[in-house]
Amino acid sequence: MTEAQLSNAMDAYGSTVYRLALTRMQNIADAEDVYQEVFLRLWKQAAEDWDGDRAKAWLIRTTLNRCADLHRFRLRRPVLSFAEIPDLAQPEDESRELWEAVSRLPEKARTAVHLYYAEGYSAEEISQLMHIPAATVRTRLHRARKQLKELLGGIDDET
Repeated sequence: MTEAQLSNAMDAYGSTVYRLALTRMQNIADAEDVYQEVFLRLWKQAAEDWDGDRAKAWLIRTTLNRCADLHRFRLRRPVLSFAEIPDLAQPEDESRELWEAVSRLPEKARTAVHLYYAEGYSAEEISQLMHIPAATVRTRLHRARKQLKELLGGIDDET
């Protein structure tokens, strides 16, 4: 891959990779490590003519894998609150309170919520990225919404 291709990929998908890494790792230093490693791996890839969707999917899958690697091989550092996270890491169109509640969800639910709501992937696309059944993704999203309703003090409309 050329420097120009790498630069274009970083411009187009860098914030997505960073936000996903931060969502999974809950730690700025680890998220930055993941970001760097993912783009180093991209740079080492053969210079293929990847379209935007293929490149983005590869970057997200590689980010998820690298986060899993760090969870297995490193001691986790203390979790930061969303108030301490730079604005780049926070979706612009959602409220701070909601994303603080999302940060308190279990990791698997947090990842599904991030990919579905912040990145705009469908449950089927998320299932392919995470190598799990689409029904599992939908279940995680359903449970996450219920947990968020509890965390945010929503009205229970199910009777």
